[in-house]
Amino acid sequence: MKTYDERVNYISEKIGVGKSFDAVRRDFEIAGKNASLFFIDGFVKDELMIWIIKRLQEVSRQEIVPNALDKLIKRKISYIECDSSEDLEEIQYSLLSGSVVLFIEDLKEALIIDVRTYPARGPEEPDLEKVTRGSRDGFVETIVFNTALIRRRIRDPNLRFELYKVGKRSQNDVVIGYIEDITNRDLVSSLRDKIKSIDIDSLVMAEKSLEEFILGRNLNPFPQAKFTERPDVAAAHLLEGHIIVLVDTTPSVMILPVSMFHFTQHAEDYYQNPIIGTYIRWVRFLAIILSYLLPSLWLLLIKNKSILPEFLQFIGPKESGEISLLFQFLILEIGLDMLRIASIHTPNALTTSLGIIGALLLSDFAIKVGWFIPETVLYGAIAGIGMFATPSIEFAMAIRIFRLILLIFTGLFSAIGFIIGIFIFLITLLKTKSFGGINYTWPLIPFDRKALSTVLTRKPIPEVYQRPDFIRAKDRDKMKVDNRVGGR
Repeated sequence: MKTYDERVNYISEKIGVGKSFDAVRRDFEIAGKNASLFFIDGFVKDELMIWIIKRLQEVSRQEIVPNALDKLIKRKISYIECDSSEDLEEIQYSLLSGSVVLFIEDLKEALIIDVRTYPARGPEEPDLEKVTRGSRDGFVETIVFNTALIRRRIRDPNLRFELYKVGKRSQNDVVIGYIEDITNRDLVSSLRDKIKSIDIDSLVMAEKSLEEFILGRNLNPFPQAKFTERPDVAAAHLLEGHIIVLVDTTPSVMILPVSMFHFTQHAEDYYQNPIIGTYIRWVRFLAIILSYLLPSLWLLLIKNKSILPEFLQFIGPKESGEISLLFQFLILEIGLDMLRIASIHTPNALTTSLGIIGALLLSDFAIKVGWFIPETVLYGAIAGIGMFATPSIEFAMAIRIFRLILLIFTGLFSAIGFIIGIFIFLITLLKTKSFGGINYTWPLIPFDRKALSTVLTRKPIPEVYQRPDFIRAKDRDKMKVDNRVGGR
């Protein structure tokens, strides 16, 4: 057992008192006993600190006896979040997380008081998941606020939030959320084991770094986890039996397991009536299909114009540009990505102007100087719109990669290349597995008629409430979770 001086000096050295300006140690006396208070400046609430120190200075000498810390907490510090510990590693972690730590001479345990307050913004509507109606709150960078936003929507005693520390240096807070009597426990256990086995200094990119540890590293562009910044979306998936993963310092929540159809759905569908919601969903499906197929299909048709019926003979360029059609499409694809990247780095006040310049002036000038023909610009723009109409940016970028593959194969090998490109897409899709080895193409493969009808149409809320078979708790005894990396 270390002495009082050894313990306080150890903590002082570990957190850098005297070296880091924000690591603070305050020495004073309590009932004639030496005491040291440690905290990180910027995390503590000043008013509470003044109140706690004032209460401690009222303690009598008779109350400072060995093993009396619990009584001291109960009688003198009536603050809600208090704890005690003699484990110096635990004390150090609590201190660096924002708690205040108090050492008192002759007491073997230190007092840990959670008076931290993190810099935080308000829960605003996420830019990537806007709706015309519905709630306007969104997740923030503070994990406890995010769990509260979910608790506000699901007042179920079976809702569980398990906290873990990941990262030997950063010790990021990671939370697994699920509803105990709904979610498949084998999936929860598998996820828990993967998180506990992570060996890394820090989750530098927060939830994205965590995703690559959970799902593995591979060259498959299809996303295997869904991300959301909307509490209502996270709550809806929890009620279906999914698991959510929250990481401190990021507003994005990971949802597991998912199929490809989860990336085609949006909260807007359910904030409209069923007919309108179904129409919006079909338009979205059409946009995704056009985004993938349209440029390559047009290129294939003009290479084989003789197979077109007479009423479609208008398809095709009246005159070719200075650059081959394949390279025109590739330049357009790269140009769209350049505009997207530029808009990310452009201040909001100028983003609209940048889009107008990029979409109108550059394409118009390119046609006039003979680089492009109007049709390639038209079909390239439609494909770009289809990409932005996809709710998940990760899924949209995966479709873009396969669109480029299909475009190159079609441009080089015509019909044979088009067929090869389609086969590459389908084989990759069929071989992709979500977390736990779940089929990525469910409910199409394996076929589930009722679930597929819910995916294709926006049904009334009383009819849509169902849980996928592979994540229901009652099926956990039949389910054998594939614990290999990425479920493969």
